[in-house]
Amino acid sequence: RKLGLVPYNQLSPAEARRQMLDLSPPVDPRRSAKQVANRQVPVSGARLPLRLYYPAGDPPFPVVVYFHGGGWVIGNLDTHHAICHALTHCSGCLVVAVDYRLAPENPYPAAVDDAFAATCWVADHAETIQADATRIATMGESAGGTLATVAAMMIRDRGGPPLALQVLIYPVTNFDLNTASHQKYATGYMLTRDMMQWFWDQYLDDKSKADHPYVSPLRAENLDNLPPALILTAQYDPLSDEGEAYARKLAAAGIEVAYRSYEGVIHGFFRMTNRVDRAKEALQEVALAIRSAFRMS
Repeated sequence: RKLGLVPYNQLSPAEARRQMLDLSPPVDPRRSAKQVANRQVPVSGARLPLRLYYPAGDPPFPVVVYFHGGGWVIGNLDTHHAICHALTHCSGCLVVAVDYRLAPENPYPAAVDDAFAATCWVADHAETIQADATRIATMGESAGGTLATVAAMMIRDRGGPPLALQVLIYPVTNFDLNTASHQKYATGYMLTRDMMQWFWDQYLDDKSKADHPYVSPLRAENLDNLPPALILTAQYDPLSDEGEAYARKLAAAGIEVAYRSYEGVIHGFFRMTNRVDRAKEALQEVALAIRSAFRMS
């Protein structure tokens, strides 16, 4: 509130989207992709926009399929343009950002269907986009982190390209607003408990579906045969407990998991690489994990 901003949950979805876009960081010229291309791909009878961020070097490139945050309601290719540039530059990978359908116009399962379809499209059309179909990872922040891990579940359940890694940055993993971190950091740390309630209300129009693993991955009874995971959380974040709990549950299922809580930062810090040292540190950790999973030199 110090910036005079109206909380997203007190705005219409259209107003909230505009505010998030207005607050988006600029591209850092020191951390930029060599080339950017926009594509539209056919999904479920519609055209799904993708933005491809190419690194320097020779193709085919390992590829990270990236899902932006914003509670499944706000955010788009432009709000996370800068972080995709930075991720491409630091990892040396092709980053494919997905402009999945948003709620409330398109409630669950539209976003997860788009996440799955986009990941499969990247593998099926790897040659046309100079990608290496044998080296694919999914990645997302916040609600995008949910999509990244659910896409991995859907590939396991329905068939699709094998994934080398899933990178989940402060993911939403459970329809539960009563964790200790939700209560401790309910207000005052950018993302609030009321805001999360608003996001869920837009996204999940049928609360009886809350137990479904594609809605609440933490409630999944079967987490076997999922790709290795890197999960990062922020200390002052209502979502920190569910991110850590998901890391523990994946590990208990025998999945290789690297987990780290970044101290002293709030939800959304990862995109703040121009201003926050911990964000630069997290970006380097993610880039290193991606390069390692893809066996890049």
